[in-house]
Amino acid sequence: MPDKIDFQTLSARVEAISALPTVPATLRRVSVMLERPRISLDELGRLIASDPALTSKILKMVNSAAYGFPGRISSVSHATMLLGLNVIKGLLLGVSVFELMEKTMIGLWEHSMGCTVAARLIAQQKGLKEPEEVSVCALLHDIGKTVLMLLYADLYSQAMNEAKEEGIAIYDAESRYFMATHAEIGHLLVQKWHFPRPLCDAIRYHHQPHLSKEFPMETAIVHVADILVRAKGIGCAGDFIVPAVSPAAWKMLNLSEGDILDIFSHLEDGAAAARETT
Repeated sequence: MPDKIDFQTLSARVEAISALPTVPATLRRVSVMLERPRISLDELGRLIASDPALTSKILKMVNSAAYGFPGRISSVSHATMLLGLNVIKGLLLGVSVFELMEKTMIGLWEHSMGCTVAARLIAQQKGLKEPEEVSVCALLHDIGKTVLMLLYADLYSQAMNEAKEEGIAIYDAESRYFMATHAEIGHLLVQKWHFPRPLCDAIRYHHQPHLSKEFPMETAIVHVADILVRAKGIGCAGDFIVPAVSPAAWKMLNLSEGDILDIFSHLEDGAAAARETT
């Protein structure tokens, strides 16, 4: 087995990712804008509106079952007004990478959309003020897998094959080749793009929610949403196991049987939303 790719090399390549020729042009444009520390909703709206394909995908996303608005949202300006800067940034990034996600592994986008639905429902059940922001954390929680495939296609393909053949978690297979997991790589990426700290934390610790000291609730929600979606068999997260739930996260959320049944009853909405946005 080759030497593991060290963290410094991984970090440098993530920092330079928008310059890669293999990155789609739309994602490069989005990346350049997101790298600016201060960006307004008007600027984001203009970027989206200038690209008919992006406009269509964003509107499909916000009108899909994943977000559950009672009326249809007919314009980008309406969507930005309702959802706010952080959610629109997350949706913009999500729709910009979904084709890469599907190339990374068939079913990853569907899995991510299922997690979006589950996380929003749990956040609402727990009375969080911004459930849509938590749902964006869930939408992007596995973005590091896409990045690793983009940067190291052969090695990441080997890791996925080993996870499948040996029945191990994808992050355990990743650790054989890289000095960072997809969670840490995703964290580097969203930091680079100036996403809010709760989202960064949830992505970094979604497999280790007990390590999240500043935003344990948001991280616990993404962690449990991920596992519930795996248990329901929605999409594919790169392996074929359902990890154990963190006892601390489970205790914090204190979901009733009725809560879980409600989430399961809505998870097909995530699959439907994934199909609607492709």
